[in-house]
Amino acid sequence: MKTRLLATLPALLLATAAWAADFGTPAEAKAMLEKAVVAVKADKAKALEMFTKGEGGFKDRDLYPYCGGPDGMFTAHPKLVGQSLKDLKDKTGAAFGAEMYAKAKDGQIIEVPYMWPRPNETEPVQKVVYVTKVGDQICAVGYYK
Repeated sequence: MKTRLLATLPALLLATAAWAADFGTPAEAKAMLEKAVVAVKADKAKALEMFTKGEGGFKDRDLYPYCGGPDGMFTAHPKLVGQSLKDLKDKTGAAFGAEMYAKAKDGQIIEVPYMWPRPNETEPVQKVVYVTKVGDQICAVGYYK
């Protein structure tokens, strides 16, 4: 039994590493948000368009920046532009969109946890979003734990 377990361990580790490579890391999410902040400061309209289209390195596996304007509506997102970010609730009913708006501050990156399914899955899991304020925009990049 012990020999069989030791023989399957390398395959299990490889499968876990391959699965993990499908998703962005906390460091990668934070770096993408920092890059997004620079882009918004340089040219807000162009940056928001790039975020929505996933251009310029602003789409990497499950990582992408999204933003909301002062009215609470998404100004950049692959699918939700024009819908309410501020009213967004997670799969348990927690109002994490409102929390993002309440806590975001210019020049600071904060974390807001929530529950959301991974891509192509239905069961919610822990996700964390890095959030900051850039001018009149609340911008964020999230990663799965």
